[in-house]
Amino acid sequence: MAELQIYKMEKYESKQQQIRRSAEQIYSALSSFNNLTPMLQDRVEEWQADDDVCSFKVKGITARLRMVEREPNKTIKIQGDESGPMDFTFWLQLKEVAPYDTRMRIVLHAELNMMMRMMIGKKLQGAVDQMAEAIASAMN
Repeated sequence: MAELQIYKMEKYESKQQQIRRSAEQIYSALSSFNNLTPMLQDRVEEWQADDDVCSFKVKGITARLRMVEREPNKTIKIQGDESGPMDFTFWLQLKEVAPYDTRMRIVLHAELNMMMRMMIGKKLQGAVDQMAEAIASAMN
């Protein structure tokens, strides 16, 4: 008899990062996957990108991401392709608090069953925090 898997949408939120640039500059840099090519092509395998879609391999697993929503200078919403190991969406949120002082946060929503939550929940939180720190470091 097959075991019933109950999936629940989990939310992982990064620590807020300060970036000493305008929200417009950050948004312009991050709102196209093409702009990320110089930063990522040597860190992952088989990197391919255009403005809206990218794909790459990490540890033998292919990931495809698609930008599904953009609100200029505020939000970029990115969704994982259905063929990946889990359904997820993440937001990069920008809030300009003063000229050349923008706060950024990444929020990940991932649909996980209880076993996956126990196995990778803390790793996902760590990955979200690392991604936010890396973006802030690269932009500062």
